[in-house]
Amino acid sequence: QLQLVESGGGLVQPGGSLRLSCAASGYALNYYHVGWFRQAPGKEREGVSCISSSGGTTNYADSVKGRFTISRDNVKNTVDLQMNSLEPEDTAVYYCAAAHPWHGPELGSPYDYWGQGTQVTVSS
Repeated sequence: QLQLVESGGGLVQPGGSLRLSCAASGYALNYYHVGWFRQAPGKEREGVSCISSSGGTTNYADSVKGRFTISRDNVKNTVDLQMNSLEPEDTAVYYCAAAHPWHGPELGSPYDYWGQGTQVTVSS
């Protein structure tokens, strides 16, 4: 069974940067498309970014385009999310998730495996 663990969250000032990492165990992550999602208090979960199993295709929510970059290292079995120019509206619990490769590498695809999440707080 694939297990995912997020790390790298924390408290950062507006305009700052954080790098989140999603590490996998139990199965090779390079088999799966991987997405990052977030959920703020009182709001629905939303897709942030996703990357195909090969790393050749990436997608971003409009709210993070130009600020966030997703990447993967299939040797280290990790997927990272570099977040720059952070805004208070980015405050949320961030989750990584994996989707089977027969689905498209889209944020709307069904993601079957989820991590426990890491808190990101953007505040002065």
